[in-house]
Amino acid sequence: MFCAVLTLGGLLACTPALNWREVGLAPHSALALLPCKPDRTTRSVPLGGEPTELTVAGSEAGGATFALMAATLPAGRAPGPVLAGWQQATLAHMQAGGAPARQPFTPPGATPLPEALRVQAEGRRADGRAVSADAVWAARILPSGATELLHAVVYAERPQPEAAQAFFDGIRWP
Repeated sequence: MFCAVLTLGGLLACTPALNWREVGLAPHSALALLPCKPDRTTRSVPLGGEPTELTVAGSEAGGATFALMAATLPAGRAPGPVLAGWQQATLAHMQAGGAPARQPFTPPGATPLPEALRVQAEGRRADGRAVSADAVWAARILPSGATELLHAVVYAERPQPEAAQAFFDGIRWP
C-alpha cells in the first residue's frame, strides 16, 4: 500500500537543521516549506481504491522526517472520503494508539472540507520504536472539477510542535 511512501527511507540528513525553503510538487500547484532540500519521488498508489499518481517530497532534519505528498483526483470523485481513508491508513500504518487529537485544517487557497484535518498521534514504527506524528490533509477543488489533495506529516521520536507548526504554516495554494 502507499503507506510505505510515508517512510521515505532514503532521505538525507540536512544541515543546518530547519533551513526552511519553499518547494512545489509539480504538476500540482500546492506550495509548502520544507526544512532542507527534499528528496522526491512519484508512485502509483491505491488512493481511495483507485490507482493514483502520488508525488512526494521529503527531508530529514532536526531529528524528524518531514514528508509532503500530493495527488489529483479526476472530476466526479468526492475528495472527502479519500481524505478520510488516507487518514485512517496513515494512523493504521503507524499503529496509532488512543484517540488522536484532531482539528480543522484549511491552508490558504484550500477548499474547506470536514475531512481536511490536522491530526496528532502517538504510535509505533514497524520496528517497534515509538513515533509521534503531526499530520495534515487538505484539498483544493480546481475549476476543471478535479481535486488536488495534499498531505503533510512530521514523524519524530517525540512531538516537535514548533517544527510542525512552521511546516504546516508554509502550506498554500497560489
